[in-house]
Amino acid sequence: MPVTVRRMLNLQPEDDLLFDVSPEGEVKVKSFKRKRLTELYASLPTVKEYPGKEKVREEVAASIARQILGKGKE
Repeated sequence: MPVTVRRMLNLQPEDDLLFDVSPEGEVKVKSFKRKRLTELYASLPTVKEYPGKEKVREEVAASIARQILGKGKE
């Protein structure tokens, strides 16, 4: 993309672009500023409290064990 267009749109190297091409051949460009993962932290409401890393690991291990044991019965 030409430098003059990038400057006019205030585009940065990490920005994402969406190109929308109409059936008539008209092209619309939309830019999106990337957000860092830390900027998204707590952006959505929680539905339940985080039980802690150890509890999550126990639940995952139990789920995997159930899957393995369930497949062994077939």
